[in-house]
Amino acid sequence: MVNPLPFFENNICGSLNLMKAMVAADCKKLIFSSTCATYGSPEKMPMDESLPQKPESVYGESKLLCEKIFSWAQQIHGVECVFLRYFNACGATAQYGEDHAPETHLIPLILQVPLGKREKIYIFGDDYDTPDGTAIRDYIHIRDLAQAHILALNPGITGAFNLGNGDGYSVKEVIEVSREVTGHAIPAELQPRRAGDCTRLISDSTKAKTILGWKPEYPDLRSIVESAWNWHQAHPNGYAD
Repeated sequence: MVNPLPFFENNICGSLNLMKAMVAADCKKLIFSSTCATYGSPEKMPMDESLPQKPESVYGESKLLCEKIFSWAQQIHGVECVFLRYFNACGATAQYGEDHAPETHLIPLILQVPLGKREKIYIFGDDYDTPDGTAIRDYIHIRDLAQAHILALNPGITGAFNLGNGDGYSVKEVIEVSREVTGHAIPAELQPRRAGDCTRLISDSTKAKTILGWKPEYPDLRSIVESAWNWHQAHPNGYAD
């Protein structure tokens, strides 16, 4: 939201170049990692794919523009396009976890506190219209996301699919579960809201379960946080270890 042009350049120009290469190579299948942020603040909850797409952030807008580019490629060049609209991707396997530079995702940021990499976690806003005042999100394990990609490879599968567990957890709830899993106090400090953050985002993934045959293996937040904590303990310096 501070510096949008590089974001647009990366997502949109990259997608254009990808699609040009696919058409040139006669590649007929695209599975795109999209996002629930294309919906903006939803008109109903939980969120299904029939909702209008009205993004409220640069991130969401850039992903929506990519979907539109790919949709035209499907119409004109016959490329089967699947848009997997992630909710909050998180968790880890024994081999792979989150290691961003800089880190922006909530769960690894929280876990940096018990790892001794930061003194506290920041909560951006506690005046949302939610039970505890903090924003609510739907968290989905990366292994479950990977399985959806494999299922989407099947011929004839096209269109958009929401991927989430259908449960919403507030920022404070994620912090509390992380405290229980790690045994660390994890101090938290309140900060002002960030621009572009929606109040509540919870998925209705019925379409993915029905059409793709998708069934998440990690439906609860605790198992997701435990998997992330196990990976970060084994790899305290991320992939530098």
